[in-house]
Amino acid sequence: MSLERALELAERGRGHVDDTHPLVGAVVVHDGEVVGEGWYAGHGTPHAEVTALEAAGESARGGTLYVTLEPCSHHGETPPCADAVIEAGIARVVAGVGDPNPKVDGKGFDRLRAAGVEVEVLDSLEARLQNEAWRVWISRRRPFVTYKVAMTLDGRVTVPDSRWVSGEASRRRVHELRASSDAVAVGMGTVHADDPALTARGVEAVRQPRRLAFGRGPLPAGSELELRSGKLEQELTALAEEGVRTLLLEGGPRLAASFLEAGLVDKLLVFVAPRVSGEGPGPFAALPEPLELLGLSCEPVGEDLLLTGYVHEP
Repeated sequence: MSLERALELAERGRGHVDDTHPLVGAVVVHDGEVVGEGWYAGHGTPHAEVTALEAAGESARGGTLYVTLEPCSHHGETPPCADAVIEAGIARVVAGVGDPNPKVDGKGFDRLRAAGVEVEVLDSLEARLQNEAWRVWISRRRPFVTYKVAMTLDGRVTVPDSRWVSGEASRRRVHELRASSDAVAVGMGTVHADDPALTARGVEAVRQPRRLAFGRGPLPAGSELELRSGKLEQELTALAEEGVRTLLLEGGPRLAASFLEAGLVDKLLVFVAPRVSGEGPGPFAALPEPLELLGLSCEPVGEDLLLTGYVHEP
């Protein structure tokens, strides 16, 4: 229960913590009672562990620290959290997941164990998902890539004589996804077929995402998309260096297959509409081999169903 509480606390930082840092929550428990809580609230604020330890005071000594992410062991903007845990006299640390940052990656746990602190790592899926985009960016130095597609019950991405496959609620969700993404992209086939704007419309958007087209040019006259014609791996590395941490793909089967075959899709969002098309391409028709998904979940979105799955372990 205490890790669940730490995850809840970590969420308080969402919207305040920039995307180069993870969300982190911490809870200190002594003799079965919560004596301190904290979360990381963004640049210039103490880390979650430090806030929780300060709130606990002397009650932290001999207690247990529940924390969503491995305590850091290096000097950054603040001193190492692992040192603060040791100095506070914590006897046991229960962490949701390790830190994939090469500067940490087990070093925090090693420092704690060397000081005699008992360490338990739960490898919690919830803790991984909470920072899914940051984990990919910090460890692979590329954006977290989500491929979104809408299809009918018979697996088609088009419906004869209809502009839309999915319902209004699903289309609104897509605009929310655009608003929360650093960049949105399609392939050149979609550019020529639909001339998409790729803007977030009808929802609250602090800023519009960068709008990209992957493939060989040229772009049609008047297109406001940004052409990216290099190798996918190189383009994603360049985008990450330019500040793109999350990329939403909205292209067709060929673009999906290119990214999936290169191992560059992290998450799939498949909106399934209660319609049967009878003709047209499937969303993964160009995929050269079967693909196993992890962590599959399903939720209703209006009259549609949204299937979410992960290609790689988050």
